Parts: sequence; structure tokens; C-alpha cells
Amino acid sequence: MDCIFCKIAAGSILADMVYSDKDLIAFRDIHPQAPVHDVIITRKHIESVNDLTDATKELAGKMLLVAKMVAFKEGIAEKGYRLSFNCGPDGTQLVPHIHLHLLGGRLLTNELG
Repeated sequence: MDCIFCKIAAGSILADMVYSDKDLIAFRDIHPQAPVHDVIITRKHIESVNDLTDATKELAGKMLLVAKMVAFKEGIAEKGYRLSFNCGPDGTQLVPHIHLHLLGGRLLTNELG
């Protein structure tokens, strides 16, 4: 498989890790859009939110809980942060592997374009 996130999860591509367990990893985005911009991914390849099933719904929920934990670890939980799943080309999903963006460390605008 030629998925960059699968390669990061397997350890064949290095990333600046902030969290790791048997199901998920979180690492710093290489093109940060905020002072804190981490990406939480599943170790199992799931292409997008559209590919979640009843069998993977607990994994999706775990992504949210890990994002909350990482927000506290990064020191941004108290002032606030944004979580974002991008889905498909019009949703600007650049890597076809489900991932959750965690952004914070500054006032984030409400612009969604």
C-alpha cells in the first residue's frame, strides 16, 4: 500500500509523535495551520469518514478522546481548540486515510472556506 499515513503508522516514515497506542497515533503536522497542529490517525487503514462502519465506530470515538488528551498534553485545552475531519476532495482531504486535525494555540477564525 502506498499510503503515507500507513507508512508513518508502521514506522517506515518518521514523524514527530505526540501519542501512540495499539490503535492510534498522533503526530505534528508538517504544514501546521496553527501553533499547535497535530494529526490523529488510525493504525488500521480506513480511507475516510465515509468508510466508517459499526465495526469501527468505537475507533472513531477513541480518536476524539485521544484528541482531547493530546490537547491537554499540548497545553491548549483550557483556552480552546478545533477538531476537524476532512472528507473527500471537496472537503480537502489530501491523504486518503482517516485523520483528525487538532488545531490550537491561537484564536481560530470562523472562516470555513
